[in-house]
Amino acid sequence: MKRIIGLLATCMLALSIAPSAFADTDRSFSDESIYDLLVDRFNNGIESNDFGADAKNPAIFNGGDFAGISNRLQHLLDMHFTMISVGPVFKTASYDGNEVLDYYEIEPHFGTAEEFTALIEEMHANDLKIMADFPLVGEVSDPAVQQELTKAAVQFVSDYELDGLRLTLLDNADTEFLNHMIEAVKEANKGLYVITNEQSDASFDSIPAEKRSAAIQESFVQVDSETSSLDQFSNEDAGKLLQFDDLTGPRFTYKMVELRQFPPTRWKVATVAQFMLPGVPLVPYATEIAVNGKEAPESHPFFNFKTDMELHEWIGDLNTLRNDSETLRTGDFKFLHNKDGFVVFERSSEEETWIIALNNTSEVQSFELDPAVIGENKKLRGVVGQDLIKKTKDDKYHVVLDREMAEVYIIEEDKGFNTPYLIASIMVVVLFLAFLFLVIRKGKQGRNADSVSEKK
Repeated sequence: MKRIIGLLATCMLALSIAPSAFADTDRSFSDESIYDLLVDRFNNGIESNDFGADAKNPAIFNGGDFAGISNRLQHLLDMHFTMISVGPVFKTASYDGNEVLDYYEIEPHFGTAEEFTALIEEMHANDLKIMADFPLVGEVSDPAVQQELTKAAVQFVSDYELDGLRLTLLDNADTEFLNHMIEAVKEANKGLYVITNEQSDASFDSIPAEKRSAAIQESFVQVDSETSSLDQFSNEDAGKLLQFDDLTGPRFTYKMVELRQFPPTRWKVATVAQFMLPGVPLVPYATEIAVNGKEAPESHPFFNFKTDMELHEWIGDLNTLRNDSETLRTGDFKFLHNKDGFVVFERSSEEETWIIALNNTSEVQSFELDPAVIGENKKLRGVVGQDLIKKTKDDKYHVVLDREMAEVYIIEEDKGFNTPYLIASIMVVVLFLAFLFLVIRKGKQGRNADSVSEKK
């Protein structure tokens, strides 16, 4: 019976999201969402490559490897990211991979070239893209070094079927060289995304939206913060990297703990903003356990999979919404209200309209939505907190949100009864009664059999 009820609940959920526009197969970088991890700090799969590693010493290799990522693949799949970034994987003097020693050799602590290839294939088999970092080490202004770096990058993307390459440590790299390198690796690997984690005028597929990311952090790091800095968001940000937690500086949790804020609440409201505002969400590893830390290596702890993961499912739900709706990824963006920590905005297209409300205050907030904005005979169905809003007698839709809460509403036609829900509810009752009938009947049959045996 539990299986039957579970199946029906799943069916009802599927029916409830039926109005949404589902993802296209022809995706661009604007459609992606990225989980950013460090191989050495994620999970230890095998011990044979742990030479010199110590999980208790954050300054050196901790033992994470490709096999460890593979062993925790379901953890990644459950968060529904479209792409996993594994950082630098070349032979290196540092656990984070940034001190490259040899571009033509995979770091032995991480595994072998064959194991890296196997991980890539496993990711692809599960519809996950994979990206790696390419740190520009050496005197990048030297033409000879530039030539060698380009050669190594081309060889790397030719040897491994990567979906993305992130160029880091740009420093003295000029735009002409970067453009040449981007063109070369894309020629070697058709369809490859090439991005960076720094500001650049080169022809990258994406660069960080630094001011927008800072706006999210500043707006939601504590309750009752000013949110006017969010006004800078626009449709033009759709393809830019959006991240308010970072592996190169203090983690978001560190900043909120310093202000004596409650991490889970702060994280939940902030991640709704990150996934629903224009931009490509990039989420560092261990965000799902609200990891703390001021700077590396403290901010790069070995992932503790035994820690409470309240944000794991939350991030998965947000990613599911974004993946299933092209409108939430690239639709038209418009602010409806942004005052004193209460934010309401719209994402819309010809197919659908969403209203996102973020209450970052210590009090209940409300906003009157006029039918002129979303149309007559509509209802707002909350897909996060399951709120339901219909037009009231004053001819308004009242968006009311409790303190420090967020809700994502899909606009639907208000046709009175919800037929799919009604049918599903009737099915639950009918199946439950049928189950009771079978149990009672089986019980009677058992008693009758016992009675016959006693008479004999």
